[in-house]
Amino acid sequence: MKLARLRSSVKRNLLSGLIVLIVTSLSDEELNPGCECLIYSATYGKEYGRFSSPDYPRPYPDDITCLLYTFIAGSSEVVEINIRHFDLHPHSSDCSSGDYLRVYLDLENAHLTDLTPSSGALCSALPNIPHLLYSSGPYLVLELHTSPRPRNANYSGFLGTFRFIDTSRYSMDGGDYGECDYQIGEKASLGNIYSPRYPSSYPRNSRCSYTLTARKRGRVRILFIEFDLQRGDHSCLTREDVIRVHDGSGPLAPVITILCNQGPNYEIVSSTETLYLEFTSTSYWPGRGFHAKYFFLQPPVSENEERNIGPAVSATRSSCDVKLTSEASVNGSITSPGFPGPYPPKSTCQYEFLATGRQRVQLIFTDFSLYIGNQLPKDCEGIDSVIAYVILDERVEKIDSYCGVNVPRPIMSNGPRLLITFQGVHSSRHARGFRAKYHFTNSFGITGGEQVEDYPCGFRYRAKVASSGSFTSPNYPGLYPRETECHYFFHGEAHHRVRIVFHYFDVEGVSPCDATSASDYVEFSNFMGLDRKYTRQCGQIVSGLAVVSEKKFFRVTFRSNDRLDATGFNATYEFIDQPTSPPTTSKPNADRQLEASIVGTWLALCLVMLDQWS
Repeated sequence: MKLARLRSSVKRNLLSGLIVLIVTSLSDEELNPGCECLIYSATYGKEYGRFSSPDYPRPYPDDITCLLYTFIAGSSEVVEINIRHFDLHPHSSDCSSGDYLRVYLDLENAHLTDLTPSSGALCSALPNIPHLLYSSGPYLVLELHTSPRPRNANYSGFLGTFRFIDTSRYSMDGGDYGECDYQIGEKASLGNIYSPRYPSSYPRNSRCSYTLTARKRGRVRILFIEFDLQRGDHSCLTREDVIRVHDGSGPLAPVITILCNQGPNYEIVSSTETLYLEFTSTSYWPGRGFHAKYFFLQPPVSENEERNIGPAVSATRSSCDVKLTSEASVNGSITSPGFPGPYPPKSTCQYEFLATGRQRVQLIFTDFSLYIGNQLPKDCEGIDSVIAYVILDERVEKIDSYCGVNVPRPIMSNGPRLLITFQGVHSSRHARGFRAKYHFTNSFGITGGEQVEDYPCGFRYRAKVASSGSFTSPNYPGLYPRETECHYFFHGEAHHRVRIVFHYFDVEGVSPCDATSASDYVEFSNFMGLDRKYTRQCGQIVSGLAVVSEKKFFRVTFRSNDRLDATGFNATYEFIDQPTSPPTTSKPNADRQLEASIVGTWLALCLVMLDQWS
C-alpha cells in the first residue's frame, strides 16, 4: 500500500467535518508505531456521524498495516456504531488474517497497546456480521487491516454511522441483591428495567433476574419497549440469548413467554402478585439488550366488582362499552344489541378483553347475520361489520374484519388483550346480529398432548399414552396469532420412529422461509436444537406433506412473526417401528418446490463433499 494514497483518503474524510484530529504516528508503547489514526468526537449537531473505509465506495487500498477509527464520547455517554455496508475481501474464516476489522468495545481510555484485549474481529467470512456495536464506556476503537489481493478483486469496504448516547437517562429501579439480581416492590406504581449496561451491549455470559412484586391481589404488567438480542428469526430453542418471563416468584413458576431475536412492544400481565424475569446470554456478539416498563395494577375494590364485568353481555342500547377480564370468568359470551332480535341502526359496541399469565383470548362465533345491502365491499368498509384488533401500548392494530352472513373463523389474541368492535350502520328485521363465545385459554386452542410448563406454547406427545393422534397450529381453523412460537415434542420407545402427515398446510411465507422474506415457518428436528437435515416449510401445500424422524424423538416447531397471518396446519402423528431403509420425507407437489426430503438432502450433501474432494 502506498501511504500517500491512504493519507489522501484520510484528508477527504477530514473535509467531511466529522474528524476532530488525525494522528499519523504513534509512540513505541502503542499498538503499532505505523498506525494511522482517525478520531471522532462529535457529530456537529447531527444525530449521526459517518465513517467509512478509505476511498469508499471505490475499492479500498490493499496492504493497510493499521488504520484506527477512534470514537471518543462524553464521560456519561457510550458509542453506538451502525455498520450499514460491509464488503471486505474474504480471507480467513476466523478473521485473524487478510482483510478484517478488529473491534475494541471495553476500553478504559482511547489508547491501545499490545496488551489491550479486543472484543473480536469482523470479516466477510463471518456468517452473521453484527451491524450494531456499542461500547461499554466512552471509548470505542475499530482497527482496519488489509492484505494484498488479486488485481481483479474489487471490494468496496465498509460504511457506517456513529452516535453518542447519554446513559444518565437509563437508571435501574429497585435494589440489586447480588450480581444483577433485582427485587422491585411497589414503592412506585411504574418504572423501568434494563439489561446490563443498556443502552450499550450487555456483557457476554450475562445472567440477570428481576423479581417484581405488587401488593396483595394486585398484578404486574410488563411492556417491552425494545428487545435487541440477536439478529434473525430462529426459534428461541436454538438461541444463546433469551428472556424468560415466569408467572410467579421464581424460575420454577410457569413460563408466560420466551423472547429472543429482536422486536418492539411486547406486553405481559401476571396472574399473581409476582412476576419473575430471567435474562441469560452466551453469544459471542451480544446485542443491545432490552428496555421494559413495568406497571403495578391495583386490585379491584371488591370481588363483586370483578364479577360485574361479565361473563355474558347482551347490549340492549345503541352504544355499548364492555370490558371482560379472565379474573371475572374464564369463559362467557358476547352478543350484538338486542340479539337474537334485530340490532338498532347506528349501533356502536366495543368489547375489550384482558387476559393474565399465559392466557390468550379465543373468540368463537356461533351465530352471525349482518345487513349487507346490495353489494359486499372489500374489507367490509362502510357497512355493518365486526372488526378484531390487538392492543399494544394503546396502539390498536387490525387483525381482520367480518360482515355479511358467513360465520367467521375463530379469533385469537397474540397477547393478553383483544378488542372487538361492532358497527351497526343499518338495521333490518332479517339481520339478527351476532353471538360469540369467548374463552381465556392457556392451550392456544391446541387439543391433545400434554402441555409443557417450561414453554409458553409447548406440547408433549408420548407413545406410552397414545400411538397416534393429531395436532394443529394455534387457533386452527382460525388465523394463527402473530408473534407466537409453539413446540410439539414427540417421544417414542427405543424401536420407534415418528411419522408426521400434514393434511392441511397454509403458513404465510415464501421459500426459503427465512427472515429475508419475512416468513412464518414450520421446522423439524431430531434434537431439541437445530437440525440442518430438514428445510423449513412455509406457503401452501395442496396435498399431504409427510415427514419421518431418524430417531425416537422428534420436534416440530411453528413460529409466526408480527407481519401477516394465515390458517396454519392440521396434522396427524404416528409412532411406527424403525424402518429397515433410511427414513424419507415425501414431496407432495413438485410445483411447490418443497424441500423436505431427508434422503435428498443427505445425497446432495454427499455429492458436494465428493466434488470438493475430487
